[in-house]
Amino acid sequence: MLKAKFMRFWNGLRQKLSFRNTSEEASNSWKGWLLTIIGLLIVIWTALGFYWSNEPNVKDVVNLAESSAKANGQTLVVGYTTAYTLNYLVDSILTKPGGYLSNDVTPPSIFLDNMPNWEFGVVIQLRDLSRALRKDMSRSQSQSTEDSDLAKAEPLLHFNHNSWILPSSEGEYRDAMKYIQSYAQRLGDPSQGQAQFYARADNLASWLRDVETRLGSLSQRLSASVGQDRFNTDLAGDVSSEQSTPTAQEKQVKTPRLLVDDVFYEARGAAWALIHMLHAIEVDFASVLEDKNALVSLKQIIRDLEATQDTVWSPFILNGDGFGIVVNHSLVMANYISRSNAAIIDLRELLEKG
Repeated sequence: MLKAKFMRFWNGLRQKLSFRNTSEEASNSWKGWLLTIIGLLIVIWTALGFYWSNEPNVKDVVNLAESSAKANGQTLVVGYTTAYTLNYLVDSILTKPGGYLSNDVTPPSIFLDNMPNWEFGVVIQLRDLSRALRKDMSRSQSQSTEDSDLAKAEPLLHFNHNSWILPSSEGEYRDAMKYIQSYAQRLGDPSQGQAQFYARADNLASWLRDVETRLGSLSQRLSASVGQDRFNTDLAGDVSSEQSTPTAQEKQVKTPRLLVDDVFYEARGAAWALIHMLHAIEVDFASVLEDKNALVSLKQIIRDLEATQDTVWSPFILNGDGFGIVVNHSLVMANYISRSNAAIIDLRELLEKG
């Protein structure tokens, strides 16, 4: 009797232990598969992140514009290269590796910040050039009618750059491309006399004024990677000038450490876009620049901006002191941006007064 009860107890215990071991093995197996899948996703996302963070190379938009005009059976008229370049740059940020990342909400894009800031720098330049085309370059005088295609393209490029859906930024920018392409096609068509491009010194100077304010702001933000005590010069040079509210006569300006790389890549993207635009300007405003003996000045500006596109060998943007042991990438970038900005100011003044 006792032996029988003991055997039943022992068999039951063995069954419970066996079930528990089986459950633990199944649980361990499930956890193992889960960890494997997570590990693979991390590897894939990391590889895609590195690949998508590669910036597009600078292209010869002059030759590309010539090829495009020939392919479409058009004559390469004044203004076509600039319009083509604007369209090419929009297409580049939409079709580069990974596509347009600024509005992505899924991995790995959501973890990237360098490329979205680079894209934002490009978008700002696209907006400025599209506004200049609509406001000045396509109009003969202040009372003339604006071009219908450019009037539709400009607000689309000013759409929120990080809108994911309803509508998406990509959708708005693609619609803008259609209108820019239509304008470029009409430029070379003798039957479409309404589409014009006026390569005048005042039109170029107006756009350069926008460029210099953008570069000036970027230069200040890059230089602020290290804290600086600055005097307030907002009202300097005009004794009768006023401002809305009083501000301190001296303040410290410093870009937060976590935003240093954001400003760096925004400046890098803006410079990348400007290199292409200035090459187009060199072609379409050639007669104006030669008349002012300013062609070599423009070439030097392009060369200084090209230096901003050199390879960054460091895995992250360093933020050392100005004369410290560790390099400060932002100050190096600020040097090239400031030199380009100073040359653009001289060029703009030459066009206005020369």
